Amino acid sequence: MPVQTIDSQIVDYLPLLGEEEKRSILGVIKSFVSLRKKEVQERISIEQYNEELDNALEEIRAGNFLTQEEVEKLSSEW
Repeated sequence: MPVQTIDSQIVDYLPLLGEEEKRSILGVIKSFVSLRKKEVQERISIEQYNEELDNALEEIRAGNFLTQEEVEKLSSEW
């Protein structure tokens, strides 16, 4: 027996679900597709990436950072 693809398995199982279950599955599928579109749109250029790195290094040189110990102390107060 040949191995079924995921697509064919989905088609096989879909009729076994009720309407509410199908709506729920459709919502999950739409959210995955939406996230993928958002990831592609959020990509930045190498120039912007390098600029953000340069800005972060300037902040560090200026002393605008927290040590690991400071972060741990702050987070223990949450």
